[in-house]
Amino acid sequence: MAAMRIAITGSAGLIGTALVRSLRAGSPDRPSNSTGTSTGTGTGGHEIVRLVRHAPRAADEVRWDPKRQTVDAAGLAGCDAVVHLAGAGVGDHRWSDAYKREIRDSRVLGTAALAEAIAALDTPPRVFVCGSAIGFYGDTGDRRTDESAPPGDDFLARVCVDWEEAAAPAVDAGIRTVCARTGLVVGRQGGAWGRLFPLFKLGLGGRLGDGGQYWSFISLHDHIAALRHLIDTDGLSGPVNLTAPEPVTNREVTAAMGRVLRRPTPFPVPAPTLRLALGEFADNVLASQRVIPRALLNSGFTFAHPKVDEAIRAALGG
Repeated sequence: MAAMRIAITGSAGLIGTALVRSLRAGSPDRPSNSTGTSTGTGTGGHEIVRLVRHAPRAADEVRWDPKRQTVDAAGLAGCDAVVHLAGAGVGDHRWSDAYKREIRDSRVLGTAALAEAIAALDTPPRVFVCGSAIGFYGDTGDRRTDESAPPGDDFLARVCVDWEEAAAPAVDAGIRTVCARTGLVVGRQGGAWGRLFPLFKLGLGGRLGDGGQYWSFISLHDHIAALRHLIDTDGLSGPVNLTAPEPVTNREVTAAMGRVLRRPTPFPVPAPTLRLALGEFADNVLASQRVIPRALLNSGFTFAHPKVDEAIRAALGG
């Protein structure tokens, strides 16, 4: 990429932190370290604008309030790209009605506010990369599912539909808009997978339910590289799945974690126990999503860690 001015929401999260570091470093080199950033120094670093919900405390910060749907649009002037990653953690709390509203509103209201703000700029960015998730598809069973598939009908699927539709003002303004449908990111320092590593290191890991459900994973490094690919590839718009080419079952994930960490995996968690512990969210943990990154592959993207063992080793820095 030529040097650009890029605005990012959710810059303090697992993905946002790694993306900011990668973009500031410039051209990515491979292989990566466990943070998802390149191990080389890179060239031609980009200027980053971080959208924050507090009063700006640094020169690179711009205020926004997704709940009140306000954005300091002046701070976005001159941006070539906007990457929207912010949203309440799906697995951070038990799903009460209030927290389900928080999950939805943090995504839908924030996306609508940002899309409207950039659409109204005198010179809009050339690309808007809006976060989404493979939860869009619901439970796909063992069916290989690409971007052409219809949405599911559970809570997260409905959230994803509304989330993507909220980006319409940017689309209507002629801004190339990409909905990055993210799978399970294999990272050690956060996210759902980050919670697995301590358990498996202690020898307490095991399959969830019967283990037959497909997990569509992606290494943190590949996820960051894919986001950069979405920013820089003019032909890409609409939904793009950010998952590795070959999803694996939870049983296979369990075996891979045991192999890489050299630990036994003797403690399966039965479905009733998961439902007791997690409530409604357990149904999503037990759901099967065999999602294929068709659009990403067709656009020429190459994965550094296509296999689950490679993704786990990358997360460990090996």
